[in-house]
Amino acid sequence: MRDVIILGSTGSIGVQALEVVEANPDRFRVVGLAAGRNRELVEEQARRFGVQHVALGAEEAARLVETVDCDVVLNGITGSVGLAPTLAALTAGRTLALANKESLIVGGSLVTELAHPGQIVPVDSEHSAIAQALLAGVAHEVRRLVLTASGGPFRGRSRASLEGVTPAEALAHPTWDMGRVITTNSSTLVNKGLEVIEANLLFEVPYDRIDVTVHPQSIVHSMVEFVDGSTIAQCSPPDMRLPISLGLDWPHRVAGVGAPLDWTTASTWTFEPLDSRAFPAVELAKQVGAAGATFPAVFNAANEQAVHAFHDGRIGYLAILDTVRDVIDRHEANPMTLEGVLEAEAWARRAADAVIAAA
Repeated sequence: MRDVIILGSTGSIGVQALEVVEANPDRFRVVGLAAGRNRELVEEQARRFGVQHVALGAEEAARLVETVDCDVVLNGITGSVGLAPTLAALTAGRTLALANKESLIVGGSLVTELAHPGQIVPVDSEHSAIAQALLAGVAHEVRRLVLTASGGPFRGRSRASLEGVTPAEALAHPTWDMGRVITTNSSTLVNKGLEVIEANLLFEVPYDRIDVTVHPQSIVHSMVEFVDGSTIAQCSPPDMRLPISLGLDWPHRVAGVGAPLDWTTASTWTFEPLDSRAFPAVELAKQVGAAGATFPAVFNAANEQAVHAFHDGRIGYLAILDTVRDVIDRHEANPMTLEGVLEAEAWARRAADAVIAAA
């Protein structure tokens, strides 16, 4: 039996995690829940699962992790506000099932230097796929990591054709519904750029050995290429309950958590090179990740401001990445402390707002 705290319990990851727990009462027990503002739903969840410890907001979530004993903390909070709970979970010695990629990306060395080997288990489908594929070899046998991207709603389009993209078009993702910021990030491929930074931090593979390929069927979730020429892929229908279950009980698999592929029907999987001219976010993210320090935090915060400005009608679609690049060019790294990261984020938001206002 594994005792679990779920942070972000009212969001998509949290709700699906509770489904996994409910279907496997002999394996998991929820001992703490945290949500943002949805007090009514988190209290209903607490009653349903017999949970005594409930928190609202990131600060209370961090204190919950520090004070309630558990085996695993699933951090499904959205955004960089998840950094403090991530640091709290690692400091308390909990296994961290990490769905909150922003906390790792903006925290960088703050997070990786605090974590013990194997303490962080990725829940993003791409990084879970890589973690599973890495079990086929040892570290020095890895040649490269290959992250798959669906290509979003604008796959195959030229940069010029994206000039007049509307917010509604940017939100029309063919596979996932992930909220305004993340769905827009998927369309610009900023989300994939963030995942490249996350892969570097999680698996210590340099950026020149992390590639992205476009795979619109979203069946192959990512791959690892080994030095002997073998490529190991993790494949399954899109269903976040699979990586969530692995995060809760890594490396053990939970039977029946997801549906398998149907090999009795014909299907075609395609892979296409990433068009970096039309979608420069991945290359920009690699540059930001290589710069390290507080640059990834600035990249993330400036992008969030630009995405909101795009949806508010204040800038065009292509100006999202132009704004982010402009802010990055102005940044001078802060010290890598929690305060330094938060300061850099606040600066990036102000800088992005100034760039947007001047556009």
